[in-house]
Amino acid sequence: MSQGRRLLALVLLAGVFVMDGFDLNAMPLAVPHLQRELGLSPAQFGIAFSAVLVGLGGGAALIAPLGDRIGRKPLIVFSCLAAALTTFATASSGSIAEFALWRLLTGASLGACLPNCTALSAELASENKRATVMTLVSAGIPLGAMGAGLTAPEVVALGGWAGLFLTPGILAVLLALALWAVLPAQSARPAPPAGAPRSKAPQLELLRSPWNLPFAIMAAALTLNALNLYLLSQWMPSVLPDAGFTLDQAARISGLVQGAGFAMGLSASVLIDRWKPGPTMVGLFAIVAASFLAIGLIGPAPAAWTVLLLIGVGGSAGAAMAIPALTPALFPRQLLSSAIGMGVLIARIGAISGPMVGSAMLAAGTGPSMFLMAAALPAALCALICLGLPAALAVKRAQPAGEEITA
Repeated sequence: MSQGRRLLALVLLAGVFVMDGFDLNAMPLAVPHLQRELGLSPAQFGIAFSAVLVGLGGGAALIAPLGDRIGRKPLIVFSCLAAALTTFATASSGSIAEFALWRLLTGASLGACLPNCTALSAELASENKRATVMTLVSAGIPLGAMGAGLTAPEVVALGGWAGLFLTPGILAVLLALALWAVLPAQSARPAPPAGAPRSKAPQLELLRSPWNLPFAIMAAALTLNALNLYLLSQWMPSVLPDAGFTLDQAARISGLVQGAGFAMGLSASVLIDRWKPGPTMVGLFAIVAASFLAIGLIGPAPAAWTVLLLIGVGGSAGAAMAIPALTPALFPRQLLSSAIGMGVLIARIGAISGPMVGSAMLAAGTGPSMFLMAAALPAALCALICLGLPAALAVKRAQPAGEEITA
C-alpha cells in the first residue's frame, strides 16, 4: 500500500469519526427545538439519549469483533451505509418512541463501525507514532461534535432540526463510497501469531489471563469517563441557559469544548508515545476533576465557566480519545477490534447512565453549579484507576515476540 493511499485511508477513517461526533451531538442540539414543537420537557428525551448508547454498546460487542474474522473493510463500509439510513429515518421522527428506535439502530451501526476504524488506523500507523495517529483519527469525534455545535444555528435556520440529522447521514454515504474505493482488500483478517489458533470468540480471550488485567483497567477508565462525558455533552445545552448563557451560547460552547478535547487528546497521545502513559492519564484526569470542583466553588460566572468547561469537558473528550489509543500497547493485533469493541460495550454502562443521572438530577431540581461539580467524582476515580496502567502495559511486554503488531 503506497504512502499516499495509506494517508488517504487514515483521513477517510477520521471522517467516519467526524460523522459520528456530529451525529452524537445532533440529538442534544435538536432537543431545545423539539421540546417546543412536541410540547415535551428536556428530561423526557433521556430515553432517546440513552438509546443511541445502548446501540453503540451492542454493535461494538456483538458485531464489531467480526472485523477480526471477516475483515475490517466490508464491516466499515456497510456499517456506514446502515448509519446513513437510520440517521435519515431519525430526521423524519415525530415521537419519543420513534426517536428512541432510530437512535438505537444508528448506535448499533456506529458501534459496529468505529472499533474497526480504530483498529485499522493502528495497523496503518508506524509503531513509534501509533498512539498519536490513532488519536488524530479518533479526534474526528470531538471535531464533528464541535462542528455540530458551532453550525447548529445555521443548520437549523436552513433545514430545521431535521438538518442536524440529514447532515451526518449524507456524510456517511459519501464516506462509505470513498472507503470502498480506497481501503485495500487485505485490510481484512488480522492473523494470529504463527502457531496460535484463531479463536471463534475473541471477546472471551479478554476475560482470561493474562489479558483480563489490562482489559479491566481500560474498561473501568472508559466507563467512568463515558459517564462524565455523556452526562455533560447531552445536558449542557439544557443546563447552561439556567446559569446565564443564551441558547446559542450554550450550543456554541458545547461545540468549543469538543475542540478543546481534540487539543487535550492529541497532547496526551504525544506524551503516551514519547513519555509515560500512566502519569499522563493520571495527570489528565486530575486536571479534569479540579476544573469541575472549581465550577462548583465559584458559582455561576459565564466567562470563568467557559474556560473551566473547556478544560473539564475538553479533558474528558480528550481522555476518550487517548484511552483507546493505548490498545495496541495493551493487546495483540488479533484482539484489537475485540478489545475496543468490548471496551465500548462496558463503557456504555457509564454512557447510558450519564444521561439518566443528568435527567434524575434535573428532575430533583439540581442547580447548574452542583450539576457540573458532580462530574469531579468520576474524574477523580479515573485518575486512581490509571495508577494501574504500568502493570497493565507490562502484560503485553511479557508475551512472546510473535504477539507484537506489525505496521
